[in-house]
Amino acid sequence: MVGEPASRQLVSVIVPLFNGASTITRTLDSVLAQTWRALEVIVVDDGSTDVGPELVAGVAAADDRVRLVTQPNSGVAAARNTGAAQARGDFLAFVDADDLWAPVKLDLQMASALEGGRHVGLVYTWSALIDEGDRVYSLEHRPTAEGCVLRDLCRGNFVGNGSAALISRLAFERVGGFDPSLRARDAQGCEDLMIYLRIAEQFEFRVIRRHLTGYRVTRDNMSSNSLKMLRSCELTLAAFEDRYPQYKGEFEAHRRDMAYWLLVRALTTGPLRNAVRLVAGSGYLPLAEFAGRLGDLLWLTLKARAPRRLKAGLQPLLRNGGGFRPLFLEVAR
Repeated sequence: MVGEPASRQLVSVIVPLFNGASTITRTLDSVLAQTWRALEVIVVDDGSTDVGPELVAGVAAADDRVRLVTQPNSGVAAARNTGAAQARGDFLAFVDADDLWAPVKLDLQMASALEGGRHVGLVYTWSALIDEGDRVYSLEHRPTAEGCVLRDLCRGNFVGNGSAALISRLAFERVGGFDPSLRARDAQGCEDLMIYLRIAEQFEFRVIRRHLTGYRVTRDNMSSNSLKMLRSCELTLAAFEDRYPQYKGEFEAHRRDMAYWLLVRALTTGPLRNAVRLVAGSGYLPLAEFAGRLGDLLWLTLKARAPRRLKAGLQPLLRNGGGFRPLFLEVAR
C-alpha cells in the first residue's frame, strides 16, 4: 500500500473468466511466475458452464495468493469491475483467461509506474501474438507512445489489448472503471479502448519496450466477432468525438485501421462471410486501398488456412520471444 517500500507494493491481478478451461491454468501459471512477488490474483468467474472454476479452485488451494469470485454472466467489463472492487492493491493489472505474461512483466511495469509517480496512470508493454499452442507468430507490435497520449489513442489503440496494461487504482477509480454499457448495447469488445481513452484524458502513459504480453488470437475469442467489434469501436469513438473535434482525422483513420484489422481477422481465423460483409458494408475500406493490399491479404489467408502438415514444414523464422515458448511460422487456427 502507499508508504510501503517499493518492493512490497501490492499488485492486484484481475482475471475475468468465462468458459476458459482450456487456457486458464496456463494463464495463472504465467501470473504466479512473476518476479514481482507482492501480488494477489482475483479470478472472477462470469457464469462459466465448463470446469474452469474448478481448475481455478485447485490452483487457489495450492497458492493462497489466488481467490475465486463468482457472479452471474454479466460481461467482461462487469467482471473486471467486480475484481477491482475486491482488490487491495494500489495497482491493478488485468489479464484475460487465455493470455500469457512473461515473468518480468509486472516487475518492469511497477518500476516505471513508481518512478513516474501519481501523474502516470497506465504502463503498458508490447504484445506478441500467440496461437492456441502458446506459439508466438508475430512480434510486430512495437508502439512507442508515452506521456500525454490522448491524440495517439484517438488515432488507434496502440496498447492493443486488455492484458498489457498496469493501471493505478487512482486512475481506475477516477475514470469510473470499465464501461459495461457496451455489452448492453450488443457491442462488447472495445471496453479496453474506452477506459484507455478516459485515463489518457487525465493521466500520462508509460511503455515497456519489450514483448512481455502474449495475446492469444483464436477463432473463439471476443475479437474474432468482426462485426460486433466494429460496432463497439464506432460507439466508443463516438463518445469522444464531440469533445475533441480537432482530432477528426485521427478518429477517421482509427475506424479505417480497425476495419482493416478486423478484415484480416475474418480472413485468417473467422468465418469468411464476415470478410465479405466488412468489405461490402463497413464503408471504411476504400476500394483503392483494399486493392493495394490484396496481395498481403491473400498471403495471410493462405498462411492461416493452410493444412497443418504444410505449416509444419515451413522454416522457422524466429528464435526466441520475450519469455514465451519457441517461435514458429504458425498462424492461429
